[in-house]
Amino acid sequence: MRDVLVIGGGPAGLAAAIAAAARGLSVEVLERRALPADKPCGEGILPAGVAALGALGALPRLDRASVSPVRAIRWLDESGARAEARLRGAGGLGVRRTALSAALLDRARHLGVAVREGCEVRAHRREPDGVTLETSDGERRGRLLVAADGLASPVRAREGWDLPGPERRRFGVRRHLARAPWSDAVEVHFADGAEAYVTPAGPGRVGVALLFEEDAPHAFERLLTRFPALGDRLAGAPFETPAAGAGPLERRASRVCADRLVLLGDAAGYVDALTGEGLSLAFDAALALGRCLPEALARDGARAALRPWEREVRSRWRRYQAITRLVLAVSRRPPLRRRAIALLGASPQLFGALVHSAIG
Repeated sequence: MRDVLVIGGGPAGLAAAIAAAARGLSVEVLERRALPADKPCGEGILPAGVAALGALGALPRLDRASVSPVRAIRWLDESGARAEARLRGAGGLGVRRTALSAALLDRARHLGVAVREGCEVRAHRREPDGVTLETSDGERRGRLLVAADGLASPVRAREGWDLPGPERRRFGVRRHLARAPWSDAVEVHFADGAEAYVTPAGPGRVGVALLFEEDAPHAFERLLTRFPALGDRLAGAPFETPAAGAGPLERRASRVCADRLVLLGDAAGYVDALTGEGLSLAFDAALALGRCLPEALARDGARAALRPWEREVRSRWRRYQAITRLVLAVSRRPPLRRRAIALLGASPQLFGALVHSAIG
């Protein structure tokens, strides 16, 4: 019987495991894949996320060959309009997803977290005295379950907490190219019906994530033709990774916790990758959960004991949701998008204030 069982060995699940183990709790992570795991991701970590990585103790464990400093957010429209906001303090990071996973995994194991790879969770039961998981490795028991099992969370579905998604569905596809980053900014290139999210992820690598509406062609190379200036800059650079896709991106959950159960990360809901806050949100939620868990477990993991955590993460979620929906709405209206980017470009202090209010 563990204090905490975590389904999902991605960044959200490992962060939750670290936060719980740092409080002296016994934790086991169950992951169906081999670790460290890769996943389509913009790979930008904003300042709040970097601070959370430091609090988790994972920051010094990052492989520096897969890390780049990020000191600005830059928006570029196909019309030529552009705006840039410098990030405050030490800024953010661009981190190859596998390097991030490896650092979190190393920290979790250092704290005594049991990590079970290649373990598929087939069912879960919440019971009066804990939770029981039916897995490919047999039955596992714990006092509380953290489900960090991704966008299509099977736990969320089994609980009946899935809500219908939007009519206009969006997807993402990502590849890495072997070439030196040309700036210390995360660039967001806007075109009609698509965006390109470019992140430096090491001294010899850039990651390019293409976000698009469902009716757009899904092939990475065809989508990239919507961004001629970016295509010219990338010309001749060899691909380092195959195309990997994700979506539909937006997911909604009617609840994020119940007695002895918490949803974390993308499993708790997701709007879009455009504002780049996903990892920061997950790390903050994991740290907040760690602070709440000892008291919650003393009260048998009851939902009432988890409400302080729920209120805290819901407050941050509402801000993320509002800002991301606003950026999406502007992005989908080309004349408005061009005027907005031109205005922000002419007022870098205004853009910087907006970025800081959004991401901290």
